[in-house]
Amino acid sequence: MTRGITMISHSYRSVLLAGVALLAAVPAAAQTTAPTTDPAVVPPPTATPVVTPSGSKRVYTPADFARFAPKTAYDMLVQVPGFTIISGNTGERGLGQANENVLVNGQRIANKSYGGGDAGALAELQRIGIGNVERIEIVEAASVGIAGLSGQVANVIVKAQTKSSGQFEWRPDFRAHFAKPRIFNGNISYTGQHGPLSYTFSAKNQAGRGGFGGPIVLRDPDGTIYETRDEEYHSEADLPTFSTKFTYDAPGAQVGNLTLAYTPYWAPSYSKDVRVRTDGNNSSRVTDQELTGWYYDINADYEFALGPGKLKLIGLQHWDKEPSITTQITQPANGDPAFGIRLTRDSRITESIGRMEYGWKAGQNDMQISLERAFNKLDQDGKLEILNPDGEFDNEPFPEGTGIVKEVRYEGIGTLSRPLSSTVDLQVALGGEISTLQRVDDDSDPRKFFRPKGSINLGWRPGKGWDASLKLRRRVGQISFYDFLDQLNLQQDRENSGNPDLVPPQSWELETEVGRELGAWGKTRLKTWYHRVEDIIDVIPIGDDGQGIGNLPRATRMGIESTSTLQFEPIGWTGAKLDMTLGLARTRVKDPLTEEMRSISGTRNRWASFELRHDIPGTDYAWGLNASHDHFTKYYRLNEVGRSWEGPWWIGGYVEHKDVAGLTVRASVSNVANARHRQERTIYEGFRDVAPIRNTQSNDQLIGPIFSFMVKGSF
Repeated sequence: MTRGITMISHSYRSVLLAGVALLAAVPAAAQTTAPTTDPAVVPPPTATPVVTPSGSKRVYTPADFARFAPKTAYDMLVQVPGFTIISGNTGERGLGQANENVLVNGQRIANKSYGGGDAGALAELQRIGIGNVERIEIVEAASVGIAGLSGQVANVIVKAQTKSSGQFEWRPDFRAHFAKPRIFNGNISYTGQHGPLSYTFSAKNQAGRGGFGGPIVLRDPDGTIYETRDEEYHSEADLPTFSTKFTYDAPGAQVGNLTLAYTPYWAPSYSKDVRVRTDGNNSSRVTDQELTGWYYDINADYEFALGPGKLKLIGLQHWDKEPSITTQITQPANGDPAFGIRLTRDSRITESIGRMEYGWKAGQNDMQISLERAFNKLDQDGKLEILNPDGEFDNEPFPEGTGIVKEVRYEGIGTLSRPLSSTVDLQVALGGEISTLQRVDDDSDPRKFFRPKGSINLGWRPGKGWDASLKLRRRVGQISFYDFLDQLNLQQDRENSGNPDLVPPQSWELETEVGRELGAWGKTRLKTWYHRVEDIIDVIPIGDDGQGIGNLPRATRMGIESTSTLQFEPIGWTGAKLDMTLGLARTRVKDPLTEEMRSISGTRNRWASFELRHDIPGTDYAWGLNASHDHFTKYYRLNEVGRSWEGPWWIGGYVEHKDVAGLTVRASVSNVANARHRQERTIYEGFRDVAPIRNTQSNDQLIGPIFSFMVKGSF
């Protein structure tokens, strides 16, 4: 999904809400705070190499980032040169192996982020004041003894809490057109300590606003325009998360964490278009969706010494209630009765995970055994109603929209990490999972699977200023339980048939990374990957004439991405730097209808982002410019081919003051180059390999500039 419109994320949601929220106007809009030293005399961040038994690591202290005036550990981490943060909300199955490249005091944060995004290492760092950060170590993944990591990893070393402190950030924004203001967006947290018990209370609202409007043109197969539409769309989303975390750090290497979180959410959307046709059958259509639900989470872990090592017990419980009502009514302009449809869906989602990790050291070897049990369940009630000429809704049979899907999964992984030499580290993780997957409300039998999993990871430091890694992984992907049941998309006039035979994709993944220190100039990294996927998720034929989400036998993904931070100190431009990312990707899969090779539907195949920041020496001011571009391949359905995007370029800038009564204040503007909402669709009379084209559709719609404001501080 693109920058103007985004979706609420969830491990199981693939169709929760189309286009519900506005992505933040400026990608790096909240990364600075009040200065602690004079920025005129603070040089750009410079790594301090420290020799360890497994090789060198780059170390940064808060003083290295004083010119950015960081307030939290997160503010410090986002300014590390050449480092790209990988968040934990990546759709991995269960807790499994680590999927964030950020550790806190050498440990992964063993919880899971859902729609509110208030879990994982990054959320933890946003609640840690800069005064409690001792240093950040950038190390090779193979050297840390934690399975699942690859490439460079940030290990944030945090001091023991000595006094209570709080952090807050407020980030409202406003659009010139269509969307409502996003006022209540931000977070606040308070952390304290009482003996061996520390506690954190936090509130965070991940709000979203989206909107666009303008013409839609429909053409006959010969290119003749037969209908034009003037559409206006807007959506809102508010996901406030209230959480409490307790940490018990007792003598004897006993550490326990308990996190309780509750998130009520509201995500309505509204679309109206006026349709003018050459045959005179003009009309207007309104699509109105209501989504008001909640979810809450319990995360707990307890680690203690046992025998030669440490045992860590982890538990997670997630409940989610997602009721939605979508009503679509079309009113003919000639006075005929309106016609329409109402779709009601009440979904209840459960995830329960129990995990055990036992690690010990044997000479130079770090050993770990992990066992995990996960239970996932979707219980959905679907209801379909049709508007009659009297203006009342009548029930329409829709049994395919109701059902219960569940999976029970067991996973076991053994991990060995050790240095092979002073410059090479090795990590090997081997294991597998056993799962039982079933739609329990029909006559289908449970399906049982065994899937091997694991990875081999090599880290190498070939010379001063160089680092490299090679990772080969066998991975099992995630699926959405919603795809087992019929799902309707009224806005796009689409229907997906439920597929009880859906299975998770599996892949062999080869990835490499090479990094190079550029001295005073900064840091650059190059990443490449090649994935060979089995049971790739795509749209396939279901039944005699239906289509829905299913599996294709195989596919490939390959790509290359460069991430760099360039400092301009060597040419005399003190306080200026450029962060940039460039990437290309190529995917291939055999089309289920034509059997021709094509790209995987709707994948990002090229992207670029640039941010120039200048902290003006001798002042508390900074300014920046940013630009980004994302290009996506066509999506393929059995009766439709199209492409949707927003752009081509998102361009913006900001001005920042780092000490307004101790606060950091920033004003930003985005989309000054008028990136637009675009869609191109070709729709066929039937399956596109045999049926003629019915019509084409072109959307070219205004988004407009986005104005945002940020205030950040500590207390």
